[in-house]
Amino acid sequence: MERDRNVKRDVRRDVTLPVMEEELKIGKRKLETGVTRVTKKVGTSERTITEPLEKETVEIERVAVNRIIDRPVAERKEGDVTIIPVMEEVLVVEKKLCLKEELRITRRHEVVTHTQREVVRKEEAVVEHTDLRDEIPH
Repeated sequence: MERDRNVKRDVRRDVTLPVMEEELKIGKRKLETGVTRVTKKVGTSERTITEPLEKETVEIERVAVNRIIDRPVAERKEGDVTIIPVMEEVLVVEKKLCLKEELRITRRHEVVTHTQREVVRKEEAVVEHTDLRDEIPH
């Protein structure tokens, strides 16, 4: 029985075991993993440009009137024709105003298609990447 008591006493006794502890250090460092190069190429190409151009011409017609009038005549429009009176004073037994002529101005409007060849430039970016990770020891 004495022996059983000794065994019980050994079980009750606290045992301290040394514990090891590891420390972790964390840091950063720059590591080149690749190289990227960007270049530009400038090329030219010729293009045909077609653009409508407006053209306006004026036609002037002289119309003789030679009519005596009482007072000056104002400029007027008849449709797309502008009429500008040209007057002069003439001596008669009495002085009267005579409408000498009218200028009839007609506007004509036309659209002409114009074609012209021009050189235009175009840039392209070329991107090259070289991966260096395979060359770096881990």
